[in-house]
Amino acid sequence: MLLPTTCILLICFLLSSPFFLTKATLNLTLPHQHPDPEAVVQAVQRSVNASLSRRQMLSLRGNDQRSKCLTGNPIDDCWRCDSNWQKNRQRLADCAIGFGHNALGGKGGQIYIVTDSSDRDPANPVPGTLRHAVVQEEPLWIVFTADMTIKLKHELIVNSYKTIDGRGANVHIVGNGCITLQYVSNVIIHNIHVHHCKPSGNTNIRSSPTHVGWRGKSDGDGISISGGRLIWIDHCSLSYCTDGLIDAIMGSTGITISNNYFSHHNDVMLLGHNDRYALDSGMQITIAFNHFGEALVQRMPRCRRGYIHVVNNDFTQWEMYAIGGSANPTINSQGNRYNAPPDQNAKEVTKRVETDESEWTDWNWRTEGDIMVNGAFFVPSGAGLSAQYAMASSVEPKAAGLIDQLTINAGVLGGPRESSQSISYPGYNGGGASTGTTYTGNSGSGGDGDYFGMIFGGGAMAAAPPAAPSSTSIILPLVIILIWHTTTDLHLLLSFPLLLAL
Repeated sequence: MLLPTTCILLICFLLSSPFFLTKATLNLTLPHQHPDPEAVVQAVQRSVNASLSRRQMLSLRGNDQRSKCLTGNPIDDCWRCDSNWQKNRQRLADCAIGFGHNALGGKGGQIYIVTDSSDRDPANPVPGTLRHAVVQEEPLWIVFTADMTIKLKHELIVNSYKTIDGRGANVHIVGNGCITLQYVSNVIIHNIHVHHCKPSGNTNIRSSPTHVGWRGKSDGDGISISGGRLIWIDHCSLSYCTDGLIDAIMGSTGITISNNYFSHHNDVMLLGHNDRYALDSGMQITIAFNHFGEALVQRMPRCRRGYIHVVNNDFTQWEMYAIGGSANPTINSQGNRYNAPPDQNAKEVTKRVETDESEWTDWNWRTEGDIMVNGAFFVPSGAGLSAQYAMASSVEPKAAGLIDQLTINAGVLGGPRESSQSISYPGYNGGGASTGTTYTGNSGSGGDGDYFGMIFGGGAMAAAPPAAPSSTSIILPLVIILIWHTTTDLHLLLSFPLLLAL
């Protein structure tokens, strides 16, 4: 036992040296990391185009009843036209697009009905509560018997193969810690209000039927994803949290964040642990059909490493920037509407965070078919400047109606939107009311035709995967093998200090 331990310490020392961290980039492949991210991007394009084309054809044929049901949003059109969707809730699991499209959630499992909104003892949750449901081992499709506000005492630690489905009820999750997805997979969170989340911890919290563990202090994220795989967050409304509204770090990948409504927050979304954390090079996230609404400041998202596809979102407000990044992430921006603030110093959509231009000129940041409003501008780089993406700079902004159509139902279905009316959160006494303004924007010219030209620049996208990183193909497997021989606890392996240092 002495020899493996000595080897581990020696290798950890070498790998944690400044020289190694700055000169070497590990060629890591995460579970559920797609080998060809451009293929996933093209699949998203096809699904949007098919849904828009179907809606247009039905409208031309005079099939008003059917066309009213369809929006052109492929996720919503997948299930919302079924008037009996309540009888087949799990069909939702077939409707995701993008990198998280394989997220099963609780598909195939039993329906678990939450009847109790209490959260009295996070270490010993009561049957019928949301906390009791999410820690179970088996797949569960979790629904709610009535409207409720769940005031958490501490982090809600969700186990794998769970769907939290708020359709048919007005469900608010507030309080301490909020939702944590840590080293789990196949989770769907749908149609939930998440707001006013605060740091908490230094207590015992149950994470499975057989495990209660000590938790340190949380950050106060709305939804925190750490080492999570195959995650889909759809039709949620998020605001007023202490830290991020949604954060994904520590080698999380295979994620889709879609149809959500974000408002009243500073640091909206962080993707990536830190600039040196090599596992996040395999992070792949789709951000689609979201509405970035009133009183937002920055990080929509802020990316470190990885491949981020930002497609068909409506950015109606920011104060500093919309999309930021460091450590060479790939940013693929397609068919979004960016409405710049009045501040002349904040017109740029993009921000390379604490990085000299000489370092980021090769980063693959591209824009295609984006609509720029009120002086907004996107600074591309790397492959984004090559001839195959030159068409993006010549795309004329057309009618904004298509973005309106794709994001019309963003957030909790039937929930509040930006308006001149007060937005309130029933059941929460922490001061959640606010007043917003209606976005009018610049509709440009023309009608709602030419869907394909507006969204994707009128041409097929050539593949431009990021350059393959250099590899230290011998050292990392040796480290993992040595660690594996000294512990059989997967969570300890994943959280080992060596991996944290990377």
